[in-house]
Amino acid sequence: MPNLKFVIVLASVCLAFTLPVHSRELLYRLDSTTTLPSTDTGWDYIKMEPGSSRIYLARDEDALTVFDVDTLKVVATVGNSAGANGPLLLPQYDRGYVAMTDGSLLSFSLDTLEPIARAPLSTTGGLNSGVLDPATARIHFIEGARPQESTWFTLDAATGKLLGSKTFPFRKMDDPAVDGKGRLFAPARHDDMILVLDSKTLEEASRWRVGCHVSKVRYQDSMRRLLAACVGDTPMFLAIDPANGRIIARLPIGKGLDGFVIDEKRHRIVISADDGTLTVIGQKGPDDYALLGTVSTRPGARMMTIDPRDGRLFAVSADYTVRPVQADGSQSRTYHPDSFVVLAYRPDDP
Repeated sequence: MPNLKFVIVLASVCLAFTLPVHSRELLYRLDSTTTLPSTDTGWDYIKMEPGSSRIYLARDEDALTVFDVDTLKVVATVGNSAGANGPLLLPQYDRGYVAMTDGSLLSFSLDTLEPIARAPLSTTGGLNSGVLDPATARIHFIEGARPQESTWFTLDAATGKLLGSKTFPFRKMDDPAVDGKGRLFAPARHDDMILVLDSKTLEEASRWRVGCHVSKVRYQDSMRRLLAACVGDTPMFLAIDPANGRIIARLPIGKGLDGFVIDEKRHRIVISADDGTLTVIGQKGPDDYALLGTVSTRPGARMMTIDPRDGRLFAVSADYTVRPVQADGSQSRTYHPDSFVVLAYRPDDP
């Protein structure tokens, strides 16, 4: 008669090889792929409209495309939006604002999707996406990279009326994080620092050296933490104490980051990058972070947003051909026609 202990061990080993790997180890699965008509043009930010099923795709010369994530169909193209770079969506004011590559700011109705105005702001460069400060009911849009400085334009959130502008002596500033209590956390990318600004006056309260090219910042109210991500040769995620600038955690991420979302339900931070990856970070508490894994997407899928209803992630990309590097260091990229794709990734929950 065979040894009973040996039989039990052998059966356990066989079972381990025959059972499927737990789906949670995959983190995210590709759920759908939707190809849209497109030309030889790039894209920038994509944003989910709060409380809706619509995402807004800033597709440069292919304009601002409104895409329904439930039907996986295009709802509309916002009028007069060729050159769209970064949308800001404010349903509480029935307003959408779009930073444009020519330096103008487009406003439109979220209800009708009809344009309201396209007002010139910057005369020297394009605009990045803007942010709302609920403490002041103001929005801030930032001028694109200039040799030595960056200019912020401050407007009334409800009307789009320009209230003022301020120039900072930093070559590249990205969208700030807002704590809703009177502070803005503004990254100065090439200076490796975050400025803490008074949201009413934009006066500097302090500055924190973070040791990397900080590009993205998010304030997480549930954890009272400032979350950030850095670009460059050693891209990384940072968790920061907003009370004093102390760096709590550093973790590696993909190269060419641009998308950064927080999934409060699953206690995750997800960062998308141009190298075709999603870096998934687990958060067990305000001071406890761990790399859960890296999910492959497609090369060029650097922009991403989240549907907070079900945790689906939406990224975009397109096929392209890259020419050899020229003597001056430049390198052109040609996008293939009708290859722009919206990729949906569904979380693998147990």
